[in-house]
Amino acid sequence: MSLELVGNIALDSVAYAMILFMITIGLSMTMGLLRIVNLAHGAFAMMGGFLAASLPSWLGTSTWVSIVVAVAAVALLALPVERWLLRRFYGRGELDQMLVTIGFMFICVALANTVFGSGIVSVPLPSALQGSVEIGPRLLQKHRIFVMLLGLAVLGILWFAVERSSFGIKVRAAVDNAAIAQAIGIDTARVYAIAFCIGAALAALGGIVGAELLPMEASYASKYLVLFLAVVAVGGQGTLFGSFVAALLLGGVETTVKYLLPQVSSIAFFLTMFLVLLVRPQGLFGRRV
Repeated sequence: MSLELVGNIALDSVAYAMILFMITIGLSMTMGLLRIVNLAHGAFAMMGGFLAASLPSWLGTSTWVSIVVAVAAVALLALPVERWLLRRFYGRGELDQMLVTIGFMFICVALANTVFGSGIVSVPLPSALQGSVEIGPRLLQKHRIFVMLLGLAVLGILWFAVERSSFGIKVRAAVDNAAIAQAIGIDTARVYAIAFCIGAALAALGGIVGAELLPMEASYASKYLVLFLAVVAVGGQGTLFGSFVAALLLGGVETTVKYLLPQVSSIAFFLTMFLVLLVRPQGLFGRRV
């Protein structure tokens, strides 16, 4: 195996992992904090991608502005979904939660198919992210470098928000014991809503910047659902670094095998998931129940 091939595998593995991390960390937060099985999470990534692709022609905005507006719009759209739909199912059985969220997902898929069609929609990259940059003896794609740096920035910001901010204290209190947190004056409903909207916004951001690797189409939310759930399961529900490490592990395995034996890359991805869960059923960083 040549050094150039190793470098390409490493670059694509980390870039793919950062996309998985940005999309799935919101799902992990939802399942760990809100205690709800949200099978509709991929719909927020899909919304972000379609909005970012359409806003330049709809509103005449630049690509960067379209990305920012798309992420903000998805965060705002997530608020009524959490408040008027999901909140009614907190504490209900997992089957009820799965049915309502997968129903919402299929509604989003049907709407996307009606508005945008069944084909793949191109999400434009800003001109600054197109092409390659020469680093030493190698040419590296600007988009891949940006995705890696963005993923690390998201990890750092979320770590600070969870571990060093007053909001993070409220989140951890709500996770550990929601009843006591509410008794001491923490507005858990507000914490849940903010966490859900942040997760939806990150999913939208991941869907936009990752559209080159996970193409944007009307079936996006259902097509990649198992992929996102696998990352959450391997990392452990509600764990920041668990989602990050799981994304690196699974993304690295799939990308490496895709370069060497592309016909079995999906098998390698899920085989890795099975092996991890056999050893640690609660996930790499999950707490044993």
